[in-house]
Amino acid sequence: MLMFWILLLSLVKLCTASAAMSSSCAPALADLPQPSDLPIIDTLSDPFTFRLLNRRVQSHAWECRREELMVLVQQYVYGFYPDHSREQVHAFNADVLFPPEMGRGERVPVVITTGPTDLVPANTTSFLESGVAVAQFDVNTVANDSYTRIGAFWDLYSDRDIGVMTAWAWAEHRILDAIEQVVPEIDTTRVGVVGCSRYGKAALAAAIFDQRIKLALPLSSGAEGIGPWQYYYESQGAAEKIENITTKYGYWSDTELWKFDNVTGNSTRIPFDAHELVALVAPRAILWDEGQEDWWTNPEGSISVVFGAAKIVFDWLGAGENVGIHVRHPPDDLHCGESAYPAIQPFVKKVFFGTPASVNFSDISPFPPHPEAYPWSLRVPRV
Repeated sequence: MLMFWILLLSLVKLCTASAAMSSSCAPALADLPQPSDLPIIDTLSDPFTFRLLNRRVQSHAWECRREELMVLVQQYVYGFYPDHSREQVHAFNADVLFPPEMGRGERVPVVITTGPTDLVPANTTSFLESGVAVAQFDVNTVANDSYTRIGAFWDLYSDRDIGVMTAWAWAEHRILDAIEQVVPEIDTTRVGVVGCSRYGKAALAAAIFDQRIKLALPLSSGAEGIGPWQYYYESQGAAEKIENITTKYGYWSDTELWKFDNVTGNSTRIPFDAHELVALVAPRAILWDEGQEDWWTNPEGSISVVFGAAKIVFDWLGAGENVGIHVRHPPDDLHCGESAYPAIQPFVKKVFFGTPASVNFSDISPFPPHPEAYPWSLRVPRV
């Protein structure tokens, strides 16, 4: 097993999504409503209807709808992703672990993991045994997991209204920049991101903001991740809600999200939901894992509601095989169970190596389907 320490410098790359979008599809920032002026949405928002342009998506117009969504998610949750082509020198450490059976001259895929380094090693073995390299870094060297703005990201952007999830996503993109430059053993056309809990939220953000990422693996991510804002199933235990994030972990998002706490309808006014965050990854691949009894992350909402709704978008784009879910059953059915990592490897191998998967990654049991959450599925645009 080899280990590289990567020094990340200012690399002028234009691959990531820029906050300053100039397109007839992207709404002007001046036109974005205040949270109190947004309409209440009774079900999951329709991904095939432009929220501000008041028209339906046509078969050729998904990229246009995606541009509108990108502005909305940055305005109301993430903060606007910085144009890093203008960055000065910045540095933080990352390391790369290579598969033990790697052949001479072989180029392997990589997953970038998010989290404190003392928690990451438990996550690496399954990927390495699948022939996938693992890049890891300590998030606190980039953006401290607190309201205190310490770390490489804040050295550059301390004056910006940006959430820590976006800062951690930015770090994963800068690691990928460095790998492209100095690690020829990595095939950078096969890149994934993985994280659990709050780090799963960050992995989803990383995939949303950088289309070089081919596979997203947000595990047990809850609200602001795969957990829906609108639908909570709490017969067995409380689920994470918008007010839990904004009152205790408000630094995860921009301050615009905080405003939804104080308006009638609360999260029903957010002009998108988790299924549209997933749809922003399409047609690239994404799979999430939930513990059956991990009530705080709202597993029934993530599995039955978000997967069902997001799958419609992926199917419409001809990429239905690129979205999947996995439910951990007892005894390892709580938060961030370690059995998730070997369980998701067939999906990883399918995406990175084209290996057929015998596992059904559309199995939502023991949860029931909830098509009532997305009635717009009956009027999907023609392809």
